Amino acid sequence: QIQLQESGGRSVQTGGSLTLSCTSSGDTFRNSAVGWFRRAAGKEREFVAAIGRPSEWSDADTYYARSMEDRFTITRDINKNMLYLHMTDLTPTDTAVYYCSATPPYTLVRVGPALLPHFSYWGRGTQVTVSS
Repeated sequence: QIQLQESGGRSVQTGGSLTLSCTSSGDTFRNSAVGWFRRAAGKEREFVAAIGRPSEWSDADTYYARSMEDRFTITRDINKNMLYLHMTDLTPTDTAVYYCSATPPYTLVRVGPALLPHFSYWGRGTQVTVSS
């Protein structure tokens, strides 16, 4: 059973930066695609960013929601068993609960839109509030 735990959410001012962290047990970040989603109050959950399983040939592919790709960066440190979301130039529209998520191990779907329905493991979320 994959368990995920987010941290790092807090209140920041418009224009600020913030890095969220996610940890998991076992080899989640080695064997699964992982990503970040968010849900603002009263809205549907939306995709933020994903990173595929690492391979011996290259660094894992990344995929971003178009509206966030210029400001957010997803990274992973397998040795530390950590996933990160680096966010810059935050605005109040970024206010949401941010969730770390993972696919089942060895999901054979290329990182991109087709991967999104395969995210089936979720953390409890961490609140990010951006004030103007």
